Amino acid sequence: MNQTGIGTLWTIAWTFGLMSLFAVGGANSAIPEIHRIAVDVNHWLTDKQFADVFAISQLSPGPNVLIVTLIGYQVAGVLGALVATLSMCGPTAVVAYYISRLLARSTHATWPGIVQAALVPLSIGLMCASGLIVMNSADTSIVAYSVTAVAAVLAFATRLNPLWLLVGGGLLGFAGIL
Repeated sequence: MNQTGIGTLWTIAWTFGLMSLFAVGGANSAIPEIHRIAVDVNHWLTDKQFADVFAISQLSPGPNVLIVTLIGYQVAGVLGALVATLSMCGPTAVVAYYISRLLARSTHATWPGIVQAALVPLSIGLMCASGLIVMNSADTSIVAYSVTAVAAVLAFATRLNPLWLLVGGGLLGFAGIL
């Protein structure tokens, strides 16, 4: 699908640049919108490809914004990966810089605490929506849905490192069970 036209690069830049401004809590909170744009709107990826890209981005060391890099690479190669990553990180870095300066001047005000408290449930809701999007993209059978449910319960109820859950799911997939 590698199409490296200026129009494609502009679409990548505009899409991820705008999305970065609404990604409260990082790229993982924007997974539902990233999925909608990459799969449903632009048809850059299929559901399965999106689930694979998400898994690779979560297993790889480094920031969770790697999913955007992988989507950009799929669409327009190395240049697409660079444009997607800079577009997702640049605008939020500028906004974060100015907000941190504003917060540094408002050390005695109560509004920063109120804003932070309001963002917690929003971030949790976005993370839950992200999990549902990835589950619906990756799970194609009752067995897969069951494994996802068991992994979710284990992740919630234990202190088990999620990497072990991913390894377990990968082994089940490799064995042909999923």
